[in-house]
Amino acid sequence: MILAVACGGALGALGRHLLGLGALQLFGPAFPWGTLAANVIGSFAMGVLVEFGALRLSVSNEWRGFFAVGLLGGFTTFSAFALDVALLTGRQAELLALLYAAASVVLSIGALFAGMRGVRRLLA
Repeated sequence: MILAVACGGALGALGRHLLGLGALQLFGPAFPWGTLAANVIGSFAMGVLVEFGALRLSVSNEWRGFFAVGLLGGFTTFSAFALDVALLTGRQAELLALLYAAASVVLSIGALFAGMRGVRRLLA
């Protein structure tokens, strides 16, 4: 399982890097088009993978790890976040899904700024 996730993650990270470079060349640095594209493409792919896997395929845990955790996780963690929201919603926990989504966005962005501020203070 570890090897499957690691291999998928390497391919996903490479794909994200190449997508980012291509978007930068096409559109310039004014807006994070590469990140937006990775998040949307990865979330769509996660939806297709989860539904098709559940309804039509019988895949091993290793292949699920390769694709869902590794490949798509390396391409974008937003796809895993989107799946978590969908799973909570599917369990009729809409309020919990909304709270999770809001907390994830607010706390993650806040944590990024806190980390940046901490480094600035440490190095000042």
